Amino acid sequence: MSQYFDNVEGLAHKEITYQFELLGERYRFQSDAGVFSKDGLDDGTRLLLETIAKTDLGTNILDLGCGVGPIGLILAHTDPSRHVVLADVNDRALECAEKNAESLGVSSQVELVHSDVYSNINASFSTIVTNPPIRAGKKVTYAMYAGAPSHLHQDGSLILVIRKKQGAESCFRYLQTFFKKVEVKARHKGFLILIARN
Repeated sequence: MSQYFDNVEGLAHKEITYQFELLGERYRFQSDAGVFSKDGLDDGTRLLLETIAKTDLGTNILDLGCGVGPIGLILAHTDPSRHVVLADVNDRALECAEKNAESLGVSSQVELVHSDVYSNINASFSTIVTNPPIRAGKKVTYAMYAGAPSHLHQDGSLILVIRKKQGAESCFRYLQTFFKKVEVKARHKGFLILIARN
C-alpha cells in the first residue's frame, strides 16, 4: 500500500479542495489521493503555523517534506519578503503545492523542488521548517534533522512539529547531538514545536 512519503505513479486521482481559517485568514487548498493529510489541515501543522508564522524567520526558508504546501505557502503569504523553497519526494504533492501557490498569489515567492530529503537542495537557509513524515521511519526523519546544520546559515534554525507519543523525547535528545540549543516553543494536544539552533 502506498504512503504519502512515496512517489507512486499510476495512483488514481481523487482531487479535493479543503478550507480552513488560520491567523485571521481563510485559506483554500487543493489536495489529492496519495498526499499527507489529504482531507484538511492537520493539527500539528496548524500549531506549527500558529506558533511561528508571524515571527522572524529570516527571508530564506526551506519547507522540507512540504506536502501540498500549507506551511511554506502560508509563511510566504504572511510575509511578502520571504522566499520559500518547498521540497518533497512526492510529485503529486508538489503538483498540488504549485496550484496552491498560484491560488494564494505567492508563486513569485516560492520554488518547488523534487527532493528526497536534501538530495536536490544545494542552498542554505535562515530557517528550515518541517512536519516530518514520522511514518517513513527514523532513517528518513533523522536524516532530515542531521542534514539541517549544513543547510542552515550560521545563525539559522530548524523548526519542527512532533507528537509526544511519536518520539518527541528521543527527537529532542537527537537534536542536541548537533545543535547547541534545542527548546520546546509550544505544546498543544500532544504536539510539540521544537526549535533547534547553534
